[in-house]
Amino acid sequence: MGSAGNYLKKHTEALVKDVGLEAACALTGKSKATLGRYYSDAVEHADRFMPIDAVAALEEAARFPHVTSALADMRGITLSHDQDRKNTRRGGVNSDVVALSQRFAMLMAEYNESIQDGVISINEAKRLLRETLELQHVLIDMKLHLEDEAT
Repeated sequence: MGSAGNYLKKHTEALVKDVGLEAACALTGKSKATLGRYYSDAVEHADRFMPIDAVAALEEAARFPHVTSALADMRGITLSHDQDRKNTRRGGVNSDVVALSQRFAMLMAEYNESIQDGVISINEAKRLLRETLELQHVLIDMKLHLEDEAT
């Protein structure tokens, strides 16, 4: 499996965990084992990926479109959310700047802790990825607020 497959599987796992395994099973009609195969990095599951209808159902319930975002990242495309999304916060650019600095500080703290032994483990990489995704959410909120102010 290539790096693109690994990348999609990691984001598929993040999507399932965002929604919750039990809820993901209910939304997709798939078993826990089947969902696990979709993001397993085991050789025997290298060619198994979640069907797009299941991705759509899960992303509707998720806080963030993990797989869609991964696909966009792979193509160098930037996504933008509309005003109806569930996690839109009130406030403006000033509160976004504060949130941005807080999230960046959390990312740097995770990085500092992860790199202390000179090696970033898989669990440390997952924590860094989570913080990076949270930072991305703040940046998208900030972009939306800036677009509102520009119009």
